[in-house]
Amino acid sequence: MERYESLNHTKWECKYHVVWIPKGRKKVLYSQLRKELGGVLRELSKQKESEVIEGTMKADHVHMVISIPPKYSVSQVVGYVKGKSAIWVARATGSKRNFVGQNFWARGYCVSTVGLDEETIRAYVRSQEEADKKLDQLRMYE
Repeated sequence: MERYESLNHTKWECKYHVVWIPKGRKKVLYSQLRKELGGVLRELSKQKESEVIEGTMKADHVHMVISIPPKYSVSQVVGYVKGKSAIWVARATGSKRNFVGQNFWARGYCVSTVGLDEETIRAYVRSQEEADKKLDQLRMYE
């Protein structure tokens, strides 16, 4: 039972693979913003007592394996992280509007439970970053 977390009256292991995209799937997660946003997503997750176990930011979407305690729903945590990170992006890019009337992230997201295949899914999330680097190298030679 060492891999399980504890609350007052609960032993739990709730891990999810979550994927979401920026609105319009625009390639806005490049360079410095992309690097800093990873830390922001981790900090926002901690505020909801959740932990990003594995994560990668592709040019047009975000992958993460996240551990969420059972007292929070997945939609609560993902909605909080997406909402607060959109405000952070607006401030970081110097937008005066804070995305009022518009959204940085698309409305939906994809989620699946990790279950006993955690290591397989974590390896998949890690491989996304490696595949992205290989594509960048190939594009340089074209």
